Amino acid sequence: MTPTAAQIIERRNRRERIKSMAAALFTDALLGIYLVLLLHRALWFGVLYPVDAAPELTRSLLVLYCVVGVVVGLVLNFLNASPGRMIFGFFDNPDAVKVRGTWREAAAQHFSWIVVILTVVAAWIVTKISIADLFSSEGVQGARRIFTALFTPEFSIFEQAFLAIIETIYLALMATVLALPFSFALSFFCAENCVEDIFGGHWAARALYYGLRFMANLARSIEPLIWAIVFSVWVGIGPFAGMLALAVHTVASLVKQYSEQIEEIDHGTVEAIESVGAAPFQVIWFAVVPQIMLPFLSFTIYRWDINVRMATVIGLVGGGGIGTLLVQYQGLAKWHEVGLIILLIASVVWIMDYLSSKIRAAIR
Repeated sequence: MTPTAAQIIERRNRRERIKSMAAALFTDALLGIYLVLLLHRALWFGVLYPVDAAPELTRSLLVLYCVVGVVVGLVLNFLNASPGRMIFGFFDNPDAVKVRGTWREAAAQHFSWIVVILTVVAAWIVTKISIADLFSSEGVQGARRIFTALFTPEFSIFEQAFLAIIETIYLALMATVLALPFSFALSFFCAENCVEDIFGGHWAARALYYGLRFMANLARSIEPLIWAIVFSVWVGIGPFAGMLALAVHTVASLVKQYSEQIEEIDHGTVEAIESVGAAPFQVIWFAVVPQIMLPFLSFTIYRWDINVRMATVIGLVGGGGIGTLLVQYQGLAKWHEVGLIILLIASVVWIMDYLSSKIRAAIR
């Protein structure tokens, strides 16, 4: 029996409520663990003990903290007085207990503020902020010496640095070009509305959605520097390794941007194409693609701009380009040569930023 439109909407709303409830429970459990660990770090280690002489965080103590944190978070969640419920909209859910202006809302807000304040306190302790060290006479003199050298660049290496910066630009370009088709194809399977509306919420499409989202998040969470180290071991030190590192990170980033743009499309066009019996890929090509081409071009150009900047950094670990030259002269403490390289990098970044902004404005 074919379900009615009302039944389809009710099922979708039920799935959304279950997902929101699970996300709220997970968030509150994590926040509870985080709060207990913050108390351990910011208060016990920072107040009762000096940071350097604090007792070791043993495995059994960590397990105890995790259990206590989960209990705290879940109790607040079940009382309908937690940040998780506030974040995922349960306070505005008509089926939930009305909490606006009650002690539940106040408890959730106070819990959130406690976490924020303790985070700042713990960050201050961990980073060992010292105004005295920042303005010490010895440190200021050393910084003045380096800055003086940087602002008097050595132009005898200009040709070498210029060729290296050209290599950096091409490295970023090829990473963007090679990542583009993969990002475009995968983004449709990472967009929730495509999975639900176009592919009908099929279990295979849903499994592919969660799997690709997980892989994209994992690849994006690993910095390009780490990818450059991996590929330097894999294919050898040089621009090829740097290009592969940028390409992997670019695919992961563009998939996220592309899929979010797909989720913002007008569904009226999709429904009109589906009503005449179009297949899923026909719906994508004729209803989705025309709405996303200009934003996709804008994202791609902006990503190339980002890749040019990142390419100068991955060269520090053998990824080729101007970064490799920079680390060589920095290791020899030749700050005048480093000053020229930094001047070239800043010039290219400024030019790329200007051109990319003009191109993005022209295609809108």
